[in-house]
Amino acid sequence: MPNFGRDNFIGVSDMSRVCHFLGKRTSAGNSIARRGKAKYLGGVGRKTTGVTKRKFKPNIQRVRAVVDGTVCRIKVSAKAIRMGLVQKPLKRNYKPEEGIVA
Repeated sequence: MPNFGRDNFIGVSDMSRVCHFLGKRTSAGNSIARRGKAKYLGGVGRKTTGVTKRKFKPNIQRVRAVVDGTVCRIKVSAKAIRMGLVQKPLKRNYKPEEGIVA
């Protein structure tokens, strides 16, 4: 039976919502609904009325980057872009050769 732990998916670019560099992925948590007035505002305190599951989704962008010397599209988090982990390809000014009519 293969191990589908988090280690196997870090760096895989064809998976949805997984950062190529940092391995950030969708994580689960709780959304807590409360009612009442806080004590420091003069109330008797906030009471929990419900807890439901929710998802925390990372800010994943699809960018063209140089990976192992080749240009390919990868999914990276906005944090990885800000950290400078993504090397963008050089811009190219393409002009057709003289004598060739497009």
